[in-house]
Amino acid sequence: MNLVTQIQNYMTDLLIYLEESVNMDSPSTDKALNDRMIDWYAALFLKLTNGRVERVSNEEFGDRLVCSVGPEQGANKRILILGHCDTVWPVGEAVRRPFAIEGNHAYGPGVYDMKAGLLQAMYAIKALMDLGRMPQDTEIVLLINSDEEIGSRTSRAHIEQEAMKSDAVLVLEPPMEPTGALKTWRKGSGSFKLKVEGRSAHAGVNPELGVSAIKELAEQIGQLYELEDLSLGTTLNVGIVQGGIAYNVVAAEAEAIIDVRVATMEEAARIERAMLEKKNNHPEAVVTVTGGIRRPPMERTSKIETLYKLAEQVASEELPELILQEAGTGGVSDGNFTAACGIPTLDGLGASGDFAHSPKEYVRIDQIPQRTALLAGLIERI
Repeated sequence: MNLVTQIQNYMTDLLIYLEESVNMDSPSTDKALNDRMIDWYAALFLKLTNGRVERVSNEEFGDRLVCSVGPEQGANKRILILGHCDTVWPVGEAVRRPFAIEGNHAYGPGVYDMKAGLLQAMYAIKALMDLGRMPQDTEIVLLINSDEEIGSRTSRAHIEQEAMKSDAVLVLEPPMEPTGALKTWRKGSGSFKLKVEGRSAHAGVNPELGVSAIKELAEQIGQLYELEDLSLGTTLNVGIVQGGIAYNVVAAEAEAIIDVRVATMEEAARIERAMLEKKNNHPEAVVTVTGGIRRPPMERTSKIETLYKLAEQVASEELPELILQEAGTGGVSDGNFTAACGIPTLDGLGASGDFAHSPKEYVRIDQIPQRTALLAGLIERI
């Protein structure tokens, strides 16, 4: 029996578990709900694979879960599968908008990003075990993170540690739609706060005594956009601007929040240096910049290309109806961290669907067996 047929036999149960998981709220900032979600995934992994689970405590956000099968000692290879159980949706969203199936689409909060992807990983492992195709010399590790949607603030170091012990990383973020392409590169991202301190004065009586923080900020913003280099994929976006207390007062304070996207480590270093070395234009204005590049770029290396070629091989041998493609994106994932560690990383191996972070979010049910088989085939061949 081939992988797709085997996984199709699991679909009734898989959809039951998908409904259960989607109907459990797991917003990033709610530790109790994410801990409950981690409990659920731990129990399911043990049930499906009879493998091992290790819970990694986290005081601030939800605990992390390390699920594994294969030899603990003496393995010739180690594959890290990376996913997250937290979602962008608030408490109560699952009650307001519960799991639902309409035709070929399954809807609900977090169904696409990425509760279906986590189940695909577990069933990919189960399929290989049930078919006797699990590589005997390889340890397979599924790491479930709980604060990815807010930047993996407490999880980055652990993710990097797990990656450094691995030969390859497979990331369960959704593919690029509408083609279902795997992601072989991602831009890095950063955020900066530019704060200006001036001096207040009456705008009508004695404006010359003031130093307008808003005027200084406006000049700084114009200079910021000069740092962009679209030919290299470097973009900046001033997304939030605020300052002043009244229309007739020269503003003493103003600030802006800036999003930065870069495609290479070289550009990341250039932008970070330029941002943190910003100087004031008005001699009496005080300019302070904080922040930095939070996720390094996932650059398409020769190792990543080799991993993608292996995925193409899986598709040609196991999924002849699947025309596999590769792509990149300005969005970020935990795969940015692992790729920056020099570990071959292939992203976009999650569920096919659309509208991540939107109430219209859905997954394509008929694509679940194919996407799961693709992941299983990669595990087998790596």
